[in-house]
Amino acid sequence: MRESHHSDPSALAGALLLAHPSLKEDNFRRTVILLSAHDEKGAMGIVLNRPLGKRLGQLNAEFALSPLSAVPIFQGGPVDTDRLLLCAWRFNPEGTGFQLMFGIDPQKALELQSEDGMHLRAFLGYSGWSAGQLENELKQNTWIVSPLMADVLDLDQDDTLWRAILGNIGHEWKLLAGEPDDPSLN
Repeated sequence: MRESHHSDPSALAGALLLAHPSLKEDNFRRTVILLSAHDEKGAMGIVLNRPLGKRLGQLNAEFALSPLSAVPIFQGGPVDTDRLLLCAWRFNPEGTGFQLMFGIDPQKALELQSEDGMHLRAFLGYSGWSAGQLENELKQNTWIVSPLMADVLDLDQDDTLWRAILGNIGHEWKLLAGEPDDPSLN
């Protein structure tokens, strides 16, 4: 597993950011973020574990009649929450990384939908950091960095995703991930 401190910030594109257990801020508490971009200008990603319980077909008439109508919608983050982002990804069968397509148009999503192993998701909004902001937050241990696991989309995409990934990093993290919201319930 990667540690929280990195000398090469571009290495974070394609990684998961897990909110530190002490992070209580509502937008990111217990979130799992897939970073799609990270460079000297900033970073951008989507929250994987905030399902809205809706499908694209419920969003508007355009999607109601589309083969994309069953694509689940998630809250992607606190930035530009009226913006719909369609994303697709799959792991290479040889286990040599993954392919991520971020912010694709509906026509491209239709083409990709039938491809083997492709996962489609819709996100309202995204998570973003200005130049140096994410690096500063990493130095303050706001985030735990984890590589993207091949089975991440097979796990429940809610608060249990954060617990499962954090728990796999190590015993100490597993204990912290299992802490109840109310310490008196411990």
